[in-house]
Amino acid sequence: MSVIEAQCQRCHSRLEAEDLRCPVCALPTPRPPRSVDRESARIIRCNTCGATVAYSVEAQAPKCAFCASEMHTETQEDPIDQAKHFVPFRVGTDEAHEALRAFLGKGGFFRPKDLASRAAVDSLKPLWWPGWKFDAAVEATWTADTDAGARRSDWAPHSGATRLVLHNILVSASRGLTQAETQKLTPAYELTQAKPQPEGPPGAQVELFDVTRSGARRQILAGVEHTAREYITRAALPGRRHRNLRVAVALSGLGTAHYALPAYVLAYRYGKKLYRVVVHGQDPGCVLGEKPISWAKVAMTVLAALAVLVLMFLVLRKS
Repeated sequence: MSVIEAQCQRCHSRLEAEDLRCPVCALPTPRPPRSVDRESARIIRCNTCGATVAYSVEAQAPKCAFCASEMHTETQEDPIDQAKHFVPFRVGTDEAHEALRAFLGKGGFFRPKDLASRAAVDSLKPLWWPGWKFDAAVEATWTADTDAGARRSDWAPHSGATRLVLHNILVSASRGLTQAETQKLTPAYELTQAKPQPEGPPGAQVELFDVTRSGARRQILAGVEHTAREYITRAALPGRRHRNLRVAVALSGLGTAHYALPAYVLAYRYGKKLYRVVVHGQDPGCVLGEKPISWAKVAMTVLAALAVLVLMFLVLRKS
């Protein structure tokens, strides 16, 4: 999507081409001029999770990299946001396989003992998932109960206001990865390494932005509030303990950029079931995913617990 250097008529914040309202003060924006020869975009969309990638003749109708469902092609009339900054892969495919093996090896009592040896990798897909990187000026007000100045009581009320300038905050625009997955992946990305072109393993796909910046205002505000809450908890609250923290934020400036962030989505098979694992594209130590449970061990543990309870009951009854 081309960025139009326009400003809000009321608060002078920068506007992008698809902003229907100012992202800071919510003033409706004048309709931006559009090119008459605008082309429709062809995309490939997953039938199950809705993730989209750019259409490729070579790809035809591939399986979805996120959930392995069938994908179909469609024509998109509206402009599609595309990444302008690509964070490069620093983990190769062999390292991604090794990261999966290490992940499966760290089982736990209720995991199958032969998980690492019997699990068979079904697919490995390198991809870039989309996210907004934003910088914002924020006015944050807060109220909370803390133990500062409580005297004979356990808690005393406090309030305050803080002005924050936030940089390099990432908000997911992916439909293929869950919010929980993207939240765990984002801290390890080095945004300063981003390049204008994709740099990664052959065949890596780029997931497209499916929501414009104006449509993502709620996610961006949630990201701002989360970061402000963390800062206030760490640096603004008096005392050592607190409860009932409430934070309200108001934007006084917002700048966004479109980023593509690298990851591997792997599917492995254990028994008759497929499990999904996501490996960070820059940090092989960051692995998220599912593992099977050994129900035999669960049953043995339950039976052992019942046996102990029965034994205790018999002992107490005799006494």
